[in-house]
Amino acid sequence: MKTLSLLCSTSVMLVTTTFSATALSAQTVYKDFPAEVMPELSESGELSVGVKTIEVAYPEAAMTMSGEMVKRELTLEVWYPASQSTDLAESKLAVYSDETRSGKSFEIQADAYRDAPIMATDENYPIVVISHGYTGYRTLMHYLGEHLASHGYVVAAIDHTDSTNKDVNFAESPYSGFPSTLLNRSRDQVFTLNAVAQHRFFADDVDDTRAGVIGYSMGGYGAMSTVGGCYAFNDTTAATFTGTQDPATVQLVKAALNTCAGGKPSSDDTLPAWKAALALAPWGGQQQLFDTKSLSNIDVPVLFVAGDNDDISGYDGIRWLFDNTAHKDTKLLTIKNARHNVAPHPAPKEAYGSEFDLGSYIEPAWEEQKLNAINEHFALALMNCHVKDMPDYCAFLEVTGSSDQVPSGGETPAPWKGFDNRWALGLLMEGKGGK
Repeated sequence: MKTLSLLCSTSVMLVTTTFSATALSAQTVYKDFPAEVMPELSESGELSVGVKTIEVAYPEAAMTMSGEMVKRELTLEVWYPASQSTDLAESKLAVYSDETRSGKSFEIQADAYRDAPIMATDENYPIVVISHGYTGYRTLMHYLGEHLASHGYVVAAIDHTDSTNKDVNFAESPYSGFPSTLLNRSRDQVFTLNAVAQHRFFADDVDDTRAGVIGYSMGGYGAMSTVGGCYAFNDTTAATFTGTQDPATVQLVKAALNTCAGGKPSSDDTLPAWKAALALAPWGGQQQLFDTKSLSNIDVPVLFVAGDNDDISGYDGIRWLFDNTAHKDTKLLTIKNARHNVAPHPAPKEAYGSEFDLGSYIEPAWEEQKLNAINEHFALALMNCHVKDMPDYCAFLEVTGSSDQVPSGGETPAPWKGFDNRWALGLLMEGKGGK
């Protein structure tokens, strides 16, 4: 963190585009805080970070919800450990250019070098895929991309076509991209893993047998399927969430949606590369859109992160997903007095003109930078423990109960591992054994 210290095969056809960005109005959205007030694992790693924007295309036409076959393309932002050589001095710090829900453009200054050479490694880098919500954009969680890359990961964040702020006029037609979102979230995540692994810039330096997925909101809905959950839309939910009225069409929509593991017919088709999932305020549990047997058979640990006042995904719905996901290392981190915005980067100045824009970034009772740091801390612990198989990091996930250090019997409990005394207020961790 910023402290002082329908359908496609798994083969991939790629087109790479080089993007340049100018820093005309790039802003910094983070403050410098003393390391002591932030979680330990939110500290940046020792590696410099490069970033590259690439365009990837599904190798075969994909089916839309209406049955039309179309070419599906995605834009990815990919972070990676950058070479420490003199070549790095020739690279420029990147700028992330995006827009708010109302279409206001903004630029954020990155802590990553645009198109820097990748650092050679004897042990190839694991891949982490990041998936935004509805709507959003690929750099919505750029802090996680930069952070994990600084600790030795290649991290690919997706612009989900039909589901970004640029694609959807949220004021006039807010649900225009929702059917595509329901259909493609998990498919895009699986495709992205394969696309990065086969891309000419990354292929020689990544390990596509070790991967993690991070999904926020609708990205979490996708991530639950990506690691083995199967969708279970019924006639009512299929019609409600796609706007379908004709009964015969509803049956076709159900058949298209009710897949597993990135559009596959069975959870048995889950890619063995996935080793862990971070589900940030995942959507879908409030309507019970997943088959419970498939959730109970998910074979990787899932860390759920949820505000106990989430009124978008619904806290009870997230708890339903947690309760039905049976892997022994599955956990639920509850953020007290938080709503749905537990994952976005801090709001750019352009969002402060209206609640319509600002409402997709800030929390009523939490500072967004602190939430980002908490996510960095637990994301690194999760990925290092289960993707890189580094047992020392598992201890950071084994905290339990309340973080509040409420005195009992004249004794003040020790702070959670990785947090300084008094600086973990407002968190609750549960595992499959209970609180």
